[in-house]
Amino acid sequence: MAEAARDNSQPNRPFLCKQAAANRTLDFSVVAVLPAGGSGERMGSATPKQFCQLLQRPLISITLERFERVHWIKEIVVVVSKQNFELMNSIIDQYGHSRAIVVEGALTRHQSIFNGLKAFVVNRSPSSWLEKPDVVIIHDAVRPFVEEDILFRVATAAKEYGAAGAIRPLVSTVVATNADGYLDHSLERAKYRASEMPQAFTFDVIYRAYQQCTDYDFEYGTECLHLTLKYCGTSAKLIDGPPDLWKVTYKRDLYAAESLIKESLSKSVCIFTGMQKEAVQLGCLLQEALQLVMEVDVLTWSLNKESQCIQAISSGLYYNFIYINCNISCLDQINNFDLPPEIVQLVELIENAKLSALYPVVVTVVHLNNLETASSCIRMEDFTNIKELAKEAHQKNVLLYRLLINYTQDMDKIQESAKQGASIIDSLTKQRSPALIGQLLVA
Repeated sequence: MAEAARDNSQPNRPFLCKQAAANRTLDFSVVAVLPAGGSGERMGSATPKQFCQLLQRPLISITLERFERVHWIKEIVVVVSKQNFELMNSIIDQYGHSRAIVVEGALTRHQSIFNGLKAFVVNRSPSSWLEKPDVVIIHDAVRPFVEEDILFRVATAAKEYGAAGAIRPLVSTVVATNADGYLDHSLERAKYRASEMPQAFTFDVIYRAYQQCTDYDFEYGTECLHLTLKYCGTSAKLIDGPPDLWKVTYKRDLYAAESLIKESLSKSVCIFTGMQKEAVQLGCLLQEALQLVMEVDVLTWSLNKESQCIQAISSGLYYNFIYINCNISCLDQINNFDLPPEIVQLVELIENAKLSALYPVVVTVVHLNNLETASSCIRMEDFTNIKELAKEAHQKNVLLYRLLINYTQDMDKIQESAKQGASIIDSLTKQRSPALIGQLLVA
């Protein structure tokens, strides 16, 4: 399958969607087969690229999350090599991929895809929960940025035409060389397109095509759409795909993919203000400053409003939280500082919701220091208890940062402090650096 030149720009939509593209329903059944048996030779790594870590999470788990977010895809078959069979099952268990099932692959890509299809028709027992679908989507496990919109478009087109696939414009001209390594001819770029994933087929069409494949097809073929044309006479409907279908192939692609995920994770934040007037005021000012670069929600929260906090955390909409603490007013309180129970509770709720099992979660504790009433300046070595909590939270993929905002009753100065604090928070959410956890940053 021809591979388009990579466009490693930001995906059209945030990596974390607040809701599905639409409340879509289909009157036919759809499953997915993800070939994931590659060795990662071009990656130059001993670890196959589909199992390489992005933000402490295997790449293939991120792709699976994308598919499991689409409610109308019933099952997802992941095809892996024999030596990675147990590893894949452990990833499914660890990250709770409830609709995924692992199938053992073969020596080539086409043979592995055929094995994935066979899971729906071969050796089926009455107790088997895999049922032959109407449509099957085939997608590379190392293309993690696929969105529901293109999945829906190829699935519905496949149901109507028998086969469908995403395409992208060719970025570079394709040339052919002669036996001596000289230019033989070039293709007119405007007439050709790069074949991408996802592709979709009515199950009977693609299964029948694979049943007729020759050894040469299995060994050297790469294009599923060609097989259905060759053996079933089914001409695929080609659909223009978005630029975020690119494939992780080289090490530089891993860095680009991680950068995109970090950028997307930083697009929304939930601010918990507590009940104090100063905290609520600063929360609104931070919201005003932050909403220029991300989506912000502000919630007042106390221990007796735990359900509101749980709802915000379990929604999966946020991987960044801010808690505003204004209980510090003098050095004596600082040196004898007890952790506000809301901070401890917030970290526990994040862990209990298993939010940090998916991606690193940023919690920024903002300390308000009223310069007009505080008897002494806060020192960097204070807040020992939060430092210890930060160390414990980091072990569970929660990054706990501390930010000190000094303020007076002068509104202009308060607004300036809020803007400086918002800038620091924006940087923390984008970098997600463990090096700064527990340290006190000053706005």
